[in-house]
Amino acid sequence: MGIVELTLFGIPLILISAIFLGFFSAYGVGANDVANAMGTSVGSKVLTVKQAILIAAVFEFLGAFLAGGGVTDTIRKGVIDQEQFAGNLDIFIYGMISALFASGVWLLIASLRGWPVSTTHTIVGAIVGFGIYSLGMDKINWPVVGNIGLSWITSPLSSALVAGIFYYICKEFIIKKQSKYEAFIVNFYIFLAGFAIALITVTKGLKNIFKEQGFDPAFSDSVMISAIAALVFTLIFYLFFRVKFQNTNHNPEAQFAYLMVFTSCAVAFAHGSNDVANAIGPLAAVNQATSQLLNEPSSLIDSSSPTPLWILFLGAAGIVVGLATLGYRVMKTIGEKIVTLSPSKGFSAQLAAALTVVIASQLNMPVSTTHTLVGAVIGIGLVEGINSINLKSVQTIVMSWIITLPAGAILSVIFLEIFMNLFTY
Repeated sequence: MGIVELTLFGIPLILISAIFLGFFSAYGVGANDVANAMGTSVGSKVLTVKQAILIAAVFEFLGAFLAGGGVTDTIRKGVIDQEQFAGNLDIFIYGMISALFASGVWLLIASLRGWPVSTTHTIVGAIVGFGIYSLGMDKINWPVVGNIGLSWITSPLSSALVAGIFYYICKEFIIKKQSKYEAFIVNFYIFLAGFAIALITVTKGLKNIFKEQGFDPAFSDSVMISAIAALVFTLIFYLFFRVKFQNTNHNPEAQFAYLMVFTSCAVAFAHGSNDVANAIGPLAAVNQATSQLLNEPSSLIDSSSPTPLWILFLGAAGIVVGLATLGYRVMKTIGEKIVTLSPSKGFSAQLAAALTVVIASQLNMPVSTTHTLVGAVIGIGLVEGINSINLKSVQTIVMSWIITLPAGAILSVIFLEIFMNLFTY
């Protein structure tokens, strides 16, 4: 199909299809990755499934809408050398909607099976698949893909290490001994969670929303603002615990149950900020390419434009609907089938995962939240002993991870052929 044919007859239908498929892909992200935010809370009996879904819906939406722009740009601009599509924007558009469809289909299959797969794996594999098929191996930005691939290894290892340290401190100084350091340790953990939420909100969310108003604080200023906000969070929890547990011989696990609600919010927010890119990065690219095709079809693709807020809103809404209708399946896998969790274990895993994802998001690196959370849970299990880990379940999870990338690539190529034939006459 030529550019003129697509311009006259195909663009409205293409754009509508991309919007629908972007929502479908976001639905898959919500259905599969809700476990990353709430699986540990449900597994440790701190929250019911309905409560977890309600809390996750709010903070997933806020994270995606307020802070999802940076990583979205990495997905839509970094994997493929878009300059190679100059004069062939139609092929680029077909490829991106194929990637959206492939991602949504695979995530739906995995969610129905209860497999906690990487949505990042899925969409990157899909983009690489259509890129190789339409352009060749040499046109893929392999350094970017390699960096993303490296993060898939480093993020679960880092999260496992941090979670193991956090839980070991909880176990030795709070659960067992109830030492004089209990209040300090708990308040420090609260500060870390509050700082993570505040930092990504200031540097990604507010900066993206108020960009036209000139809101662009230096990183040092962002850190200071975030630290102040975290101190406020810490003071609120300190006063709450002082009243709640005054003159009582409370079980230390009880306060971790309350803290898990807070860290669940942090993980959900971080997840929304990072993983919305997996759903709507290609949609943002299609939106830009179709606009450019109508105006300057022979020019290079403008990858400098920011992600429109309506696209972030669409992705956030899709995530919420997905987690509300199908998320419970994967939630049970994360929360119940790897390690038997208590509030202190779940809290340590969630805090470690939130910090890992937030750091990655600061670097515009689309890490797998699934890998990060699973790594954190396994780190908890290693502190308790290798026998506490359900190795069969871990094996199944790892196998689903291995399958995901080639599945995304293969499905993307299949759908690319279908779309090109569908819109060609």
